[in-house]
Amino acid sequence: MANKFVFKPNKIEELKDSYDVIIVGSGGAGLTSAIQAYELGLSPVILEKMDKIGGNTNRASSGMNAAETFVQLNHHIVDSFQEFYDETFIGGGKQNNPELLKFFTEHGALAIDWLDQHGLKLDDLTITGGMKTMRTHRPSSLMPIGGYLVTELLKYVEKYQIPLFDNVKVTDILSENGQITGIKAESDREIEIKTSAVILATGGFGAGKDLLAQYRSDLLNLRTTNQPGATGDGIKLAQKLGAQLVDMEQVQVHPTVQQDTPHAYLIGEAVRGEGAILVNDNGTRFVNELDTRKNVTQAIDDLGGTGAYLIFDTDIRKRVKAIEFYDHVGLVKTGQTLADLAAEIKVGANKLEETVSKWNQAVKNQQDTEFNRSTGMERDISDGPFFAIHIAPAVHYTMGGLKINDKTQVLDTDNKVINGLYAAGEIAGGLHGNNRIGGNSIAETVVFGRQAGQQVYKYLH
Repeated sequence: MANKFVFKPNKIEELKDSYDVIIVGSGGAGLTSAIQAYELGLSPVILEKMDKIGGNTNRASSGMNAAETFVQLNHHIVDSFQEFYDETFIGGGKQNNPELLKFFTEHGALAIDWLDQHGLKLDDLTITGGMKTMRTHRPSSLMPIGGYLVTELLKYVEKYQIPLFDNVKVTDILSENGQITGIKAESDREIEIKTSAVILATGGFGAGKDLLAQYRSDLLNLRTTNQPGATGDGIKLAQKLGAQLVDMEQVQVHPTVQQDTPHAYLIGEAVRGEGAILVNDNGTRFVNELDTRKNVTQAIDDLGGTGAYLIFDTDIRKRVKAIEFYDHVGLVKTGQTLADLAAEIKVGANKLEETVSKWNQAVKNQQDTEFNRSTGMERDISDGPFFAIHIAPAVHYTMGGLKINDKTQVLDTDNKVINGLYAAGEIAGGLHGNNRIGGNSIAETVVFGRQAGQQVYKYLH
């Protein structure tokens, strides 16, 4: 068996006092921008405040959306940038920033190519809520996209010897005469580093109670799917320089999170994309499972706080490798028959059997007369054993953040560029409108991570 790749961050004494560009955060956007900057000849450094590399990207499970890709054509799927744009725009309540959305939907295929050139093969496809076309790319091993992306990108960070330091918290971005000049940070000591450019890739504030209290106090009692470092630090750093914030009240609650355990686990949308259904405490369906996250969340909330159950069979389970992990940590209930499963989750056996039978008929006819679901209907639920996961909504993603243009430059409150300051990934607001489509967050980290690396190079030359 091949040795498992283990990345070792640099020792703090190796930190230099000057770099071309400082990247704050080590998730998908931070790693991508660092690799892109390095390949263009710059000397980047990555600073991560946590002791774990990868941020929230580690937790992403479904895939990466892109249109007009060679992977889609290999699967005989003809897609278009315009359709991708339109479905994301509608999914976001038509509140998305059109400039960002245009760039995003037209650069996803290039991002898939770039990953492919770096040995990251996203050669399988699935679908997520709010989309009509299979454009969610993932590895054919079906392993969760986030961990795969972080591990493979870190291999390049190691190969290129891009310095990456953990346990370093940036406390200030320094500027003079409207130009970025450096940063201050804390580690085992106070640190000051000179630079002409900073890329903020610090993620959102889904685990930041202070910002949630300020913008969405109604969500404070919900659990979160975010890692503890997602507290909006980068947003506050940029605000000190006069950065403009957008859409801060737009916080996405993810509908399917298992939270009967001390740790809340996001159950990825791919489970529904591959054919799972949702049932209530009576064992009946109550929603189009692949409607937008906003609508599915509302339908579960309307059940009155009981949560709901994802129901799927062995065939569907084989299509989503993450289920092995969910089972391993004790989240999956199993029944040899549907009646056994009903007894496990305490719903009426007759009701559950009737619901599944009706669903299987809908799959056979490719017509869901009950809730008009039209995607994720490639396979029915007939191959025992059968499985259930209890879920309820939890805070998942912050659509708001720093206002950027399509060059990832951060804008101030007068809509003017803050010279030398860039942002990519969840820290940037505006792309998703009032609801993020599953598969768009990983796409955003790669598309805008690459753009940030390229634009910093342009700025410095």
